[in-house]
Amino acid sequence: MFSPHYYRARKRSAYPDPARHCGFNLALYSRGKNTWVFTEHHPSAVHRSAEAFAIGDSVVRWDGDALVARVEERTAVLGQRVSGEIRLHPHNCFQHPVALDPNGRHHWWAVAPHARVELTLDRPGLRFKGSGYHDTNFGREPLEAGFQDWSWSRAELPDEGAAILYDARPRAREGAASMIQRGFLFRPNGELDALEAPQEIALPSTRWGIARPTRCDALADAPADEVRVLRDLEDTPFYSRSLIQTRLRGQRVRAVHESLSLDRFDTRWVQLMLPFRLRRGRRQ
Repeated sequence: MFSPHYYRARKRSAYPDPARHCGFNLALYSRGKNTWVFTEHHPSAVHRSAEAFAIGDSVVRWDGDALVARVEERTAVLGQRVSGEIRLHPHNCFQHPVALDPNGRHHWWAVAPHARVELTLDRPGLRFKGSGYHDTNFGREPLEAGFQDWSWSRAELPDEGAAILYDARPRAREGAASMIQRGFLFRPNGELDALEAPQEIALPSTRWGIARPTRCDALADAPADEVRVLRDLEDTPFYSRSLIQTRLRGQRVRAVHESLSLDRFDTRWVQLMLPFRLRRGRRQ
């Protein structure tokens, strides 16, 4: 959805064919070196069935209770080979998408909010096991048409499941638009509860000036650094991904935090920069 080529196609036509702009994105963050894949493949390289989705030489499919991604890609800039497999084993799958805006034009679906992940890459040589997450967004209009910005975070709470915060600022269509704040606690037994996190905290902005708001437990008696950025993972002109320390349900936890400025994404200068992080796949 952040392809500059798809963005231009949407400007030319209200209903461009998304099959012509399918991409594979993989970001690996390791000590001292990150690996970035973002390939938009030719339509002839995209094949779908009830069992699998193939894009280029990469395939995503269900294998029993595991969602498996077989990765055969190259990095966006230098074209280095990235090859291996990712297996995601959901603890529970949820079947209920959530509307993100009052008019139901945009939906978010936490398919597997709590999962176990196994990554095995031959190139580069990398293996690890850990916790994982699988979600999807879909809608009836481009994201930048529905929202000014949003922030999102996910943290694991020991013995309680996965906590997810979603704060979105819709575009004003009739009168002023107010911030939509949603909190979810996906429990290990499959139950879903509302999550209260009333304290609003402004984390330091990124180098590109992207705001990083979040919410947490009230901090009246907590140290000043109870909520802070631990590591910047992505710092781009319109999007940031960070590892943060926060406090939820009385527990100090680590969370992955994302901020997205769709006002910034919808500018000409950002669109001119995006192709430099994108690789075009070959015709098959």
